[in-house]
Amino acid sequence: MNTPCAGGETSKPCYNGCFRSPFFVSDSNKSQNSSVSVVFGSSHDLEEATSYTLHPYTQFTNHEAIPSLQESYANFTKAYPPFGNTSEVDRIRAQEYPHLNLSNICFDYTGHGLFSYVQQQRFCPSTSVASSSSCPPPSALEPPFFDISHKPVNLHSQILHGGQESEIESRIRERIMAFMNISEADYTLVFIANEVSAFKLVAESFQFQSNGELLTVYDHRSEALDAMMEACKAQGAHILSAEFCWPRLGIKYKKLKKMIMSKRDKRKRGLFVFPLHSRVTGAPYSYVWMSLAQENGWHVLVDACAFAPKEMDTLGLTMFKPDFLICSFHKVYGENPSGFGCLFVKKSSVSAIKDSANNPTSLGIISLLPAFRQTQDLQEELQSETSPPHEIEVVSVSEIVELQTSLESTPSRRGLSSVNEIECKGLEHADSVGLIQISCRAKYLINWLVNAMMSLQHPHHPQTGISLIRIYGPNINAHRGPAVAFNVFDWKGEKVDPLIVQKLADRNNISLSSAVLQKIRFFDKNEEEREMGIESRVCEVKGLGGQCGNYIKTERERNECGISVVTAALGFLTNFEDVYRLWAFLSRFLDADFVEKERWRYMALNQTTIDI
Repeated sequence: MNTPCAGGETSKPCYNGCFRSPFFVSDSNKSQNSSVSVVFGSSHDLEEATSYTLHPYTQFTNHEAIPSLQESYANFTKAYPPFGNTSEVDRIRAQEYPHLNLSNICFDYTGHGLFSYVQQQRFCPSTSVASSSSCPPPSALEPPFFDISHKPVNLHSQILHGGQESEIESRIRERIMAFMNISEADYTLVFIANEVSAFKLVAESFQFQSNGELLTVYDHRSEALDAMMEACKAQGAHILSAEFCWPRLGIKYKKLKKMIMSKRDKRKRGLFVFPLHSRVTGAPYSYVWMSLAQENGWHVLVDACAFAPKEMDTLGLTMFKPDFLICSFHKVYGENPSGFGCLFVKKSSVSAIKDSANNPTSLGIISLLPAFRQTQDLQEELQSETSPPHEIEVVSVSEIVELQTSLESTPSRRGLSSVNEIECKGLEHADSVGLIQISCRAKYLINWLVNAMMSLQHPHHPQTGISLIRIYGPNINAHRGPAVAFNVFDWKGEKVDPLIVQKLADRNNISLSSAVLQKIRFFDKNEEEREMGIESRVCEVKGLGGQCGNYIKTERERNECGISVVTAALGFLTNFEDVYRLWAFLSRFLDADFVEKERWRYMALNQTTIDI
């Protein structure tokens, strides 16, 4: 199913090859005047170029033997000359995100950023980073961006009737839809509190027919997906899931195809939930699955929360037009994520949502309002004008919005800046760099990191070939997403607890995440039992105890078990030094005593022990 079609002219675009990026083109399509001196026509070409990034070395058995940052970068740019065209990202990072430095290397963040870090610091100067010499002085303070307020409304009513928008809400909605290249004629944008609320809201609002189904394509546990499945089960929907082949975690396409095309009434299909790549392993999934689901009567929800800004894969959204699309926007990159989620609903699909009579009000839908201090002022003004002394009247969101709209025309009453002056610099930066350069940069960095990880080999084991790092999902691949899932193994072949890796990374100013892989299928039972022993899978099913081992008997128990992994996600602003520092940190596990040394070093510095 994922094999590219043969050459030849066709009347419709072909998506059987994972929707290739324009900069991965064949020799016959190269422009003589292009500034890109090397392009890759296939994953094989990319793999060959990647192998030269560590040339002449192929394996490292000692962390002190890895090449320096300068040498590694020189080899990297020699193998990937187009990377030099992305220097605008480095300039933006230096000027607008000065907190992303050697003391704050982030691999635990995904999503879009509406505003830059420097913008945020103008409103909160006390929290600015000491090393951020480019942060503006306190005299440059401006009003905060916005605040959110929950709306007591159901999804059906919000889509059909909307409600009165404040000017700030209207402008941010227009900017986001333009950034995502989604037409207001085709879709309605609903602001949601967060990603989990968005998934749950769709599940609660979706009009399942009798014996309806929820079919998902996720190779890892997800809090948002768990909330959706619980809401669907409460409505009597059957839960179906794609399965993934060990160890590259490609989709078991025959089984998924069978579930999508099952011989049943298409009118009673349900909801197909589909990301374009795994946010944990980076495994890519072809648009052909979405097309096949639509042809067979499914309503499609695309999870775009793992997308980098302006990522190549988003091109297909304008052609396939899913019924629902969910993405996230956060205020500041690199800090505790805050902001809101976005749910796009195709207007022609509103019939799939329960009407107001059958759809109770759900928490999750929000309004964007002036910042909290301003909203308090508005509430006090409303109360003073409409309520007798000592009587407090409940003020609705619509009343606040109505008063705010009238006040926006006279901002001098509170010293407010005009809403016209609001800049979504995070989106502006992504637009200025462009879709091709952003995708190009991410492909080079993630594939270099994967190759560098695979080069780390334990010494004294030339026969057994015990690698320090085991990668789950695709290795070097032109179409993989900018994320990698992995585990660290010691010289005995035993897995280092992912939480220990996380803690030690954090001590080295590197932020990593952890996840649990699931829905994995092995080729044979012996391999399954062997990998279970090596991975030390931990089940959360009551009655199973600690290790799964041979105790996994039923399909339910099998699905509840998973492999815990460390994950690293590359973002729009990730640079080469970030991925090099991560590689250098992981190489230190080649020292058999590294974990114990770190334990004692921590005790010596802090005069206390730490449980790692």
